[in-house]
Amino acid sequence: MKNKLFLALLLTTSFIISSYSQEDSVKLNTWLPTAAAGLNISQLALSNWTQGGENSLTWTLTGTGSLKYKSIEWTFNNNLKVAYGRTKLGGSDFKTNDNELYLESVISKNINFAVDPYFSNTVRTSVSTGYSYDTDPPTEIASFFDPGYLSQSIGLTYQKEKGFDTRLGVGVQETFTRNNVQFSDDPETAEVEKFKAETGIESVTNAQYIIAENLLLKSNLRLFSRFKSLDVWDVRWDNAIVAKINDFLNASLSYLLIYQKDQSLKTQIKEGLQLGIVYTIL
Repeated sequence: MKNKLFLALLLTTSFIISSYSQEDSVKLNTWLPTAAAGLNISQLALSNWTQGGENSLTWTLTGTGSLKYKSIEWTFNNNLKVAYGRTKLGGSDFKTNDNELYLESVISKNINFAVDPYFSNTVRTSVSTGYSYDTDPPTEIASFFDPGYLSQSIGLTYQKEKGFDTRLGVGVQETFTRNNVQFSDDPETAEVEKFKAETGIESVTNAQYIIAENLLLKSNLRLFSRFKSLDVWDVRWDNAIVAKINDFLNASLSYLLIYQKDQSLKTQIKEGLQLGIVYTIL
């Protein structure tokens, strides 16, 4: 992918969301926890059906949470996203269709300027074992922390607007593996490496915008480029439009785009349209 495309995505997201922002009113010197769990199910059962088709069952469990703290000098944000789901079609075995854990922590200091210094730490991994179903039998390509990604960065952040923040800094990205060493091994060496550390530039933008009553747009864009190859960028662009039907039901349209050269030379895309049960815990 080209650098211009990544910058365009970042600027477009920033422009759309920041146009509708307002001053935040978070309580000072108070920890604010939130948590929600969701279950989405799709099921089709056929009996003596003459027009073709197969029985199917798909379910997805999701969990989100946050823990935020703000004082006059410091802001500390923690966000967690967990998703796991499986699909069964006809007489075949269940196959994994969602498998992710994403944890982000950011601490920043207010210096009474347009931007503030920050430090961040991000954890990304699969929840359980994931397989490629292009082979018979299926081939394991992911497991819990295999690969696992840790990212730390330090730089400047802009978070003066409600529902919008962006940051830019220098960082380190570590890759941990056990069996799936294709994500960490350096093919130019004889030794098989199960750990890889890379330094580079990281940019992260988060946005939330109320499109209409009970209709929310959420977007997260992360870019990372290594100093040794600044013409290649890792991209993770996670978007969701959530429509609240009532206190327990919502409908959501999600779109996740990933480009990471050491995972695949092609852009990865996951899109989902779901109706499910959501329970707000905190």
